[in-house]
Amino acid sequence: MRAIEGGLKPVIYERGKDVRSRRRDLAAINKEHIVNPESNYCFGEGGAGTYSDGKLYTRSKKRGNVLKAMEWFVDFGATPDILVDAHPHIGTNKLPQIITAMREAIIEAGGEVRFNEKLTDLKHENGQVTSIQINDSVWYDYDQVILATGHSARDIFYLLHNRGIKVEAKPFAIGVRIEHSQSLIDQIQYHGDDQNPYLPPASYSLVEQVDGLGVYSFCMCPGGIIAPCATDIEEVVTNGWSPSKRNNPYSNSGIVVSVSPQDLPNYKENDPFVCLEFQKKVEYDCWVAAGKTQKVPAQRMTDFIAGKVSTDFPKTSYQPGLTAVDLNEVLPDMLASRLRKLL
Repeated sequence: MRAIEGGLKPVIYERGKDVRSRRRDLAAINKEHIVNPESNYCFGEGGAGTYSDGKLYTRSKKRGNVLKAMEWFVDFGATPDILVDAHPHIGTNKLPQIITAMREAIIEAGGEVRFNEKLTDLKHENGQVTSIQINDSVWYDYDQVILATGHSARDIFYLLHNRGIKVEAKPFAIGVRIEHSQSLIDQIQYHGDDQNPYLPPASYSLVEQVDGLGVYSFCMCPGGIIAPCATDIEEVVTNGWSPSKRNNPYSNSGIVVSVSPQDLPNYKENDPFVCLEFQKKVEYDCWVAAGKTQKVPAQRMTDFIAGKVSTDFPKTSYQPGLTAVDLNEVLPDMLASRLRKLL
């Protein structure tokens, strides 16, 4: 949007499909455990954001004034409430239409949005990009490129490294999703047995230092769901989100451990991919533990703390299903031990 306001006509290359076409691939991963590496909850029009919770709140102070971005969301269909709410939230059900409207505005302004076109190579000279390759075939000349990799386009980082562009490992967070009934969280947070119709579904926040590392709740989704967000066939990854009314009977949150490259058992100095390889190993191990499907390895919280496999589960919002395991045997001990102590 800023580029268009400045008179530029951006060309967006999207490795995945448009919003409407993505839906078939989302149904396939949920119902048939089929992962399309180029079209899933992360890759496709709008990226992971299209099917995210739509939270517009950040604790970071270095983002600058985000009001303009929020005004754009309202212009494209979000409710004006997000401009005044302390913790603004669009809702997963509204974001696909908003993202589609943004694409139409880009095209109307002279820009282009090209789907099923994956960046596979690039050339550069003297610190300046000169051209990019799409789908291992066609080259296009550009002298300015923004790589919007998001969380999961790991191939881009390896590509940059192989082309002599410096990349380095950075701290990250990794952990699990925990799910509760929303009524339980309401009872705890509002100190009563009955939901007050004038109060919204309750949320919570946990922050603690455990054995020298930060352990905390992340992306808490009241009245939400957990969904499969793998981008590769041999991995299990989850995310959580809520519709605009936050009216599902479940709530969920990420419970994560903050990790620096130096904290990892396979740490090597000047290895830019030490964190990525650790992440990939955890996601692969979870896939194996779940029977090499998109089910998730799961455990009741009390059983996780006690170190025993759960014999039954409550109902869940996670559509592909659950596999009973002892997560203490699946997750690296540096994660499992800290998660146990927090919980």
